[in-house]
This record gives sequence, structure tokens and C-alpha cells, in this order.
Amino acid sequence: MPTSAHPDRPTISVAMIATNEEKNLPRTLAALQGWIDQIVIVDSGSKDRSPEIAREYGAEHYFNRDFKGHAEQKNVAIRKCTGDWILLLDGDEVVTPELAREIEQAVKSADKEAFWIPRLNIFLTRWMRHGGLYPDDKLRLWRRGVTMVDESIGPHGTPQYDSGKGRLTHHLQHYGYPDFANYLDHMNEYSTGTVAALTRKLQDRPSWLLLATSFVNPAFGWFKNYVLRAGFLDGPEGLIFHLNHAIYVHWKYVKVWEARKHLQQTAPDGAAPRSR
Repeated sequence: MPTSAHPDRPTISVAMIATNEEKNLPRTLAALQGWIDQIVIVDSGSKDRSPEIAREYGAEHYFNRDFKGHAEQKNVAIRKCTGDWILLLDGDEVVTPELAREIEQAVKSADKEAFWIPRLNIFLTRWMRHGGLYPDDKLRLWRRGVTMVDESIGPHGTPQYDSGKGRLTHHLQHYGYPDFANYLDHMNEYSTGTVAALTRKLQDRPSWLLLATSFVNPAFGWFKNYVLRAGFLDGPEGLIFHLNHAIYVHWKYVKVWEARKHLQQTAPDGAAPRSR
């Protein structure tokens, strides 16, 4: 067990996965100094200075090159944590001083076993506050042992906890998409990562309906978020984000449709095998 930085409260471990995050890690890890008791970083194979930076800030850095998915990798990090409480972070997320104080108070009072934390996302150079993007609530803080990350729903798997949950008021700052090329790379990776889970979910949907969904869902999502949820208030960045998020949703369904078509072509009887 780590020694608490504050003996009057339970210990807190940060679980994080980070690969080639040398641009983000100094900012993320600096915000954890002096109040977090243990930082565990699991790395699938960085080629930059991420491991050195992790150690410079006192983190426990581990390589796990057997990468099976984002959710699975996060659970590797969680299992290495020994604190009383787990705070799950990405390498590009920053805990503000206000949130740090709130987290310490939450684990000290311990009236709940898990807590939602709102997240504020940057896209290009703008903090996105409309269009359903804020508050981007994430279940990121829980008493060790009560939950893990769901590995069944692809790269956006989250911890699942059915009992009463608390909600913190101060937000994480997410520096996920500082430039457009970075955004496109992530969306391509994420859309590919969802294929297996989405294929299982949609296995009974006819291929023609699946293809139609690849157009209808993105169009409806764009209208809901950009118009009804006032995404247009985030200026040019709002327009760019919601347009390209709709394209990302289109990619997900097309990739599932493509995977199914490939299975149909390779199956002996010409019919796609059902997922089990």
C-alpha cells in the first residue's frame, strides 16, 4: 500500500495508460504532484520519452505490449494500483487544483463508493461547452475493488457501477484534440476499435438497414447536437467538430458493414456466421 500524502484521508492511486504521450504527460503528471499517493502508467510501447517522463514524476511505469484494447489495457493498470481509491485518467487529462481538493474531500467523507467527474474537452484551440459536449460526465473515481472497465464495448469502455454514485462539480480538462490531424487519427482508430462490439450488437440487422443506418444516424446526430443542443455556439470549431463527428459515426457503421461483407464472402455457404 502507498503511504498517504495526507494521513487524514485514504490513499489515492491514479491508473493511466499512455503511449507516445511525451507532449501531454508533463502537464498531466505535474497536476498530480503532492496529493496523489501512487501513479501507475501502463504503456503498450512508446517510442518517445514517455517512460522517462513518467519516472521523472515518480510514476510506476510498466510496459504491456500485449495490447488487446483500451479497456483491457486500463484494467491492467487498475490491477496494479494499491491505494484505497482509484482515479482513472488518460495521459491527456489534467486535474485542476479545484478538482483535486474536491476529490480529496470526496474520498475522506466516503459517502459514496464511486463518483462521476465532468470533463471539459478542447477541440483545436477552443474549449467546447455546447452541443452535448459539456458536462462530459465520466465515472473516474471509485473505491478500489468495486468496479473495473467494461471490456465489451470497444475503445470507449467505461467502469460500470450500479449502486449509488456521487457527482463532483469541478471538471477534468481534456487536451484530446489540439489539432485536426490528431483528431482524424483518433477517430479512425476508435471507429476501427468499435467494429467487433458493434458487429455483435447489430448481428440481426440486415445489411441494407445497416448501410442505411450509416447515413441516417450521423445526420440525426448532427442535427441534434449542432442545432438542438446549440453546438453552433462553439463557433467555427463547433461546426467542424460536429460535422466530422457525424462522419466518424458513419465510419463506424460502414466498417461493420464492410466486415460483415468480408465474412459473407469467405464463409463456405456464403452466409455470415453469427457472433457468439
